[in-house]
Amino acid sequence: MDDNELYPIGDVARRTGLSVSAIRYYSDAGVIAPTDVTEAGYRLYDVRAIARLELIRTLRDLDAGLDDIRGLLDGETSLHDLLATHLELVERQERVLRARRAVLRTLVKQGGTAAQVTLMHKLVSMPDEERERLVDDFWNEVGEDLDVPPGFVERLRTMRPSLPEDPTAAQLEAWIELADLLRGEEFRGAVRSYLRDTYGTFPGRRMAAAPVWDFIHEEGAKVGEEIVEAYRSGLPADSPRARELVVRMANASAEAVGGQTAAESRERMATAFLLVEKIRREDSHEEARYDATHGRYLSLVAVINGTPPAGDEEGPELFAWIAAALRASAR
Repeated sequence: MDDNELYPIGDVARRTGLSVSAIRYYSDAGVIAPTDVTEAGYRLYDVRAIARLELIRTLRDLDAGLDDIRGLLDGETSLHDLLATHLELVERQERVLRARRAVLRTLVKQGGTAAQVTLMHKLVSMPDEERERLVDDFWNEVGEDLDVPPGFVERLRTMRPSLPEDPTAAQLEAWIELADLLRGEEFRGAVRSYLRDTYGTFPGRRMAAAPVWDFIHEEGAKVGEEIVEAYRSGLPADSPRARELVVRMANASAEAVGGQTAAESRERMATAFLLVEKIRREDSHEEARYDATHGRYLSLVAVINGTPPAGDEEGPELFAWIAAALRASAR
């Protein structure tokens, strides 16, 4: 293409992919004028004008406005600033569309009514302060005069959802479900009942005491990850490594409650793990109750926060393995 040659509007249309009428429109709108006009009124364009028209087409494909494009071509703004501003707009539109998609998906799954459409739109667009207030109201009602160890509900309250600024569709759908549950009296009552029955009596009450709870979710969690990894690897329960891990767990547990570990205490701990195994095998109702109440709350919070918990794939067999390792260490 000759830098000095002038091209008729038909050639320019073929080179740029724009229609002849679009090129005329941009000229009439003052976005880009032809390089020259013949005596017969035909518009002619040089290679620089064609390059600018190609840029205009690209920016229009990205939904940039004519005023913004005119400002760029007139030197009032830089290409970087125009693109950065437009990127911000597109990202904002993307967040809105993602929220709408989450609402629509949920409504399609539930066969939603007109009232639910309004409610879910409100839930997904809820400001941070209102989200925090909804969670606090939930725990205030669940924990009111609940007969569990001191501070237990406050520790549960810290496990709360934090929807990111740019959530995924899955995070939005999880928030819609959780917010809808938190607002419901039935769910609040079910969680309160589960916590009272599980942590208001032995052995749950002991597990909910601050020292034991902190151990389970801090130091105990670290040792627990190593134990699960050893179990998954197929390590025999009576191997030196398995015995070393469960002794560490027993020692840390004893330290957390101010006791002393010994072979006898590890035998008692083994009995407790076997009891848990038996309950897990035989009492599917209690597990289903957890999954529908506090467990559902925690699983949705994990999705919203982007930290889904590892699935309990091992089942009761893991507890039997730990019990065997504890008994091997006590011999």
